[in-house]
Amino acid sequence: MPPTAHATVYIVDDDAIVREGMAWLLRSRRLLSESFDSADAFEAMLHNPHGPLSGAWPREAGCILLDVRMPGQSGLALFEKLTASGLAQAWPVIFLTGHADVPTAVDTVKRGAFDFCEKPFSDNALVDRVEQALAVSQTRLASRQIHQGLSMRLAELTERERDVMQLVVEGLPNKLIADQLDISVRTVEVHRSRVFDKMNVKSAVELANLLREL
Repeated sequence: MPPTAHATVYIVDDDAIVREGMAWLLRSRRLLSESFDSADAFEAMLHNPHGPLSGAWPREAGCILLDVRMPGQSGLALFEKLTASGLAQAWPVIFLTGHADVPTAVDTVKRGAFDFCEKPFSDNALVDRVEQALAVSQTRLASRQIHQGLSMRLAELTERERDVMQLVVEGLPNKLIADQLDISVRTVEVHRSRVFDKMNVKSAVELANLLREL
């Protein structure tokens, strides 16, 4: 799934020349970016009530280009926080690293970072990975929206409708559902119809597939 036009690359690096160069490179590929000179400055943006986050997860796709070594809070320390909050999943992290930090960067990839690029890096290769990270972010955000929508629909079901739904998904006919729940077949039919309406499906197979996604 391609990222939306509002997808943003967040550049976190204490070197102004690197930030400016990265921003120019991303503009050349028509990608939006925001730059931060420290991990603390980036965190302050995350906590801004008018910033890009909505609750724990962002509204738009993004990825983070994160320098490993910076004065103050390091990129590694920030990555640990992003991983713990789940934001590193929503916005994949690509580490920017010097040769001496390559083993550390490899370890962070094993712990959930999207990738690392060693300085000096190939401009085209880096932006290609950025575009891939943005596409991953867009897919994950879309999947989360779908799951949230399903959860909201499930929450609208009554306890009896849930009971009927479970047995419908298991493939039981209305008569057996009625016997198992000690209700009439007509009542099963009514509950079944309401379940299909609330879950926006037209068949038991479609309902089962929907719940499997959730």
